[in-house]
Amino acid sequence: MEYKADIGVFGGSGFYSFLDNVEELEIDTPYGKPSDKFTLATYEGKRIAFLPRHGRDHQYPPHMIPYRANLYAMKLLGVKKILAPTSSGSLQPHIKPGDFVICDQFVDRTWGRKDTFYDGPETRHTSAAHPYCPELRALAVEAGKNLGLTIHEKGTVVVIQGPRFSTVAESRWFSKMGWEVINMTQYPEAYLARELGICYANIALITDYDAGLEGRDDIPPVTNDEVLRVFNENIENVKRLLFEVIKRVDPTQDKCSCNKV
Repeated sequence: MEYKADIGVFGGSGFYSFLDNVEELEIDTPYGKPSDKFTLATYEGKRIAFLPRHGRDHQYPPHMIPYRANLYAMKLLGVKKILAPTSSGSLQPHIKPGDFVICDQFVDRTWGRKDTFYDGPETRHTSAAHPYCPELRALAVEAGKNLGLTIHEKGTVVVIQGPRFSTVAESRWFSKMGWEVINMTQYPEAYLARELGICYANIALITDYDAGLEGRDDIPPVTNDEVLRVFNENIENVKRLLFEVIKRVDPTQDKCSCNKV
C-alpha cells in the first residue's frame, strides 16, 4: 500500500471523530477488515490516521474488536507511532475521574482473544516486559503538564474481558494488588503494536471508580451511562492532549527499542 500516514490514533468509547477535512479509506488485511473506515488528515504537517476501535456505531464490544486487523492496517498505512486514548476506571483513591494516566504496564485478564500475528508456522516470542513506548509516554506526560491537566506519569492497567464490569470482589482484588487502572481494550492492542514494531502509548482518561472503593460507600459502582457522561465532559481535554502530543512527535525518530523486535 502507498504510504499514507505518520501517526495513528485509536478512538475509544464516546470518541468517534477527531479531525476535520478528512479523507476516508477502507482497508482490508490478511486478518479481516478493521473496525471501520480510517479517516486521514494532516495536522502540523503530519499525516494522521484515525480509527474508532469499537466502530463509529460502537458495534464491536471489547472482546469482539478485530484487534489484529486494526493494528495490521495501521502498519499497511505506514504508521510509526500510535496514540491510544481510552475510557478507564480508577482502582486507587488518588486517581480521580477526569484525571489522565499514562500507563507503563498492563496485566492481562482477558481470554480467547486473537493476540498474536504468529500462529505458525513462523513463531516469535516478542518481549512484553515494557509494553508501552517510553518516548511516546514521556511526550504525553510533558504535553499534559504543559496544558495544566492532571497527569499521572505511570500506572498499571488491568485489562478485563468485558463487556461486563467487575464484581466488587474482583475490583477489591485488583486494588489490593496495587494496580491503578482498569480497562477492557488495552490487551491485545498494545502488545500487537509491539509485535509489529510500532511505538504505542495509552492515554487513559479516568471516568469512574470501577465497582467502588473499599470503605467508601459514597462511591457507587460504575455504569455505562456514567462512563459516557464523564468522557463527554472531558472530550475536549482528550483532543487537546492528543493535538499537543502530535505537535511534539517526530515520526522519523526511532531512538526507542519498540521497533527492535
